[in-house]
Amino acid sequence: QVQLAESGGGLVQAGGSLRLSCLASGRTFRNYVMGWFRQAPGKEREFVAAINLNGGITNYADSVKGRFTISRDNAKNTVYLQMNSLKPEDTAVYYCAVRMSILLSTTMYDYWGQGTQVTVSS
Repeated sequence: QVQLAESGGGLVQAGGSLRLSCLASGRTFRNYVMGWFRQAPGKEREFVAAINLNGGITNYADSVKGRFTISRDNAKNTVYLQMNSLKPEDTAVYYCAVRMSILLSTTMYDYWGQGTQVTVSS
């Protein structure tokens, strides 16, 4: 079992930045792929970014490439999502997730956090 707790969401103006954090507990964090997803009102949850075990390989949705950066600190059991140049369309609940595998994926994750709200005003 893995427990995930996101933090760092909030209200920001367009063009601003936020950094989300996700603290994991319950299993050996460094053994698993981590991902970030988001869900806007009335829309399906979508993939945002993923990172492999040692942070050397990352994958991003086209909509956030060049603006968002995923990273991890295995010593702190934490994964981060640095979000820059935020747009109103980035408004959503952001979730972190664990994939019990060494392979990156945009869809198949096993444990999810409760989410943190990000609101970008125009």
